Amino acid sequence: MSIKLIAIDLDDTLLDDHLTISPRARETIREAVRRGVAVTVATGRMYRSALPFARQLELDVPFITYNGALIKCSISGEIILHIPVRRELAQQAAELCRVKNWYIQTYVNDMLYVKELDRYADMYSALAGVEPIPVGENIYKVQDPPTKMLIVSEPDNIPDIQQTLQNVFNDKLYIVSSKPMYVEITDPAANKGRALELLAARLKIDRQEVMAIGDSGNDLEMIKYAGLGVAMGNARPEVKAAAQAVTRHNNDDGVAAAIEKFVLI
Repeated sequence: MSIKLIAIDLDDTLLDDHLTISPRARETIREAVRRGVAVTVATGRMYRSALPFARQLELDVPFITYNGALIKCSISGEIILHIPVRRELAQQAAELCRVKNWYIQTYVNDMLYVKELDRYADMYSALAGVEPIPVGENIYKVQDPPTKMLIVSEPDNIPDIQQTLQNVFNDKLYIVSSKPMYVEITDPAANKGRALELLAARLKIDRQEVMAIGDSGNDLEMIKYAGLGVAMGNARPEVKAAAQAVTRHNNDDGVAAAIEKFVLI
């Protein structure tokens, strides 16, 4: 079957290490769209952090944000899907972070909340292009169900943090490391694979006609779901193992190369 829908991760996939989309990737995606292929972004980023890239690519397909917890149209603003973390579970996670002294940030109504503007908050703000809102100790008091929660720590700490969360919450939360310093928390029904499945059904596109391109742990579900899962050359080993194909590095136009090879043929 020919590919009719392409889902592309942003960080370390479509974006190079300078957080830019190359001219080649931009033109390749536009050519795919001209040929009738639907192209969407599938990212762990918040909606307003991903929106400039979707607009840069002139995409009019709903795109997947917050690791699949929110699907929203970039043009109309229509929300197709929103699955926030249950408030009581978010409160438990926040309290655990307080006790463990882990940095935690939360996302509510597409706003980013942090305890204080420290090194981790500044680092994330520079990456996402979003100004965080400091709320002090209120970061540990969950009032509204967050779309996502994010723990940031040094890379050596991440495996232990992830394992602790898994031990406490089991399958009550979806816990995944998307970058060496990040542990992301969403509702268990929210992941990129399920979101992509819903979007494909909405567009009446068969699973075998879907291509997904990604690099990290939060891309695994959509790589497995897609008829053609493509891992970046810089992808984690488990992502490469799950993919049907491996393309080039994100700094070497891996996304463009994959689309040229499998779609623009």
